[in-house]
Amino acid sequence: MTNKISVQAKKSLGQNFLVNPHVLDRITQTADITPMDTVVEIGPGTGVLTERLVATGARIIAIEKDRRLIEPLQEKFPTAQIIEGDALITHPPCDIIVGNIPYYLTSHLIREILENWRPKRAILMVQEEVAQRMIAAPPNMNLLALSVQLYATPSIIVHVSRNSCRPVPEVDSAVVKLELDPHADREENERVMAVAKKAFGQKRKQLKFGPRPTARPQELSVDDWRHIA
Repeated sequence: MTNKISVQAKKSLGQNFLVNPHVLDRITQTADITPMDTVVEIGPGTGVLTERLVATGARIIAIEKDRRLIEPLQEKFPTAQIIEGDALITHPPCDIIVGNIPYYLTSHLIREILENWRPKRAILMVQEEVAQRMIAAPPNMNLLALSVQLYATPSIIVHVSRNSCRPVPEVDSAVVKLELDPHADREENERVMAVAKKAFGQKRKQLKFGPRPTARPQELSVDDWRHIA
């Protein structure tokens, strides 16, 4: 496909289009897509990742909030389903989710993916600092890490320089892989988070209960929090 989609990025939508072919290839490879899969791409933008996804032979659904891009994407990728919508509320059933996530949506969207959407795998490009927090382990545990690791196993696939995007953002990014636990229990996890939020509100204090009564919240593992809850 040679016809390129060109549009000026909208700051209001947090658009920073990924243009680094190496990173685009790593995302596609890490997603481990088969022709039997249904893949949702969040924010296809100008379609540089969409092109690679379509080439896998899988069923591709792309959710784009920017109305300007809908028709060009439909024309360029007639075999893909292009949906004008918001990924926070539009959740078509799928096996895999991929996307370059606008920074201002990251926490909310990840929660939607883990708690409500529930694919088997998600490959997301997020702010570097957020990626590091997601994979944290004791003694550096945090609420974001716990909320993610209750549902999935996160790992950083590749670090992404800010110069890999246009326009160039103010910070670097990272591609994170989330392998979701199909047996994760949302009700149980919500109980864990309710306890953890109270504890992390006073994280300098020792808990005085649980498997290690002298431990501080950031020193406890996911299993420790499950035991406490």
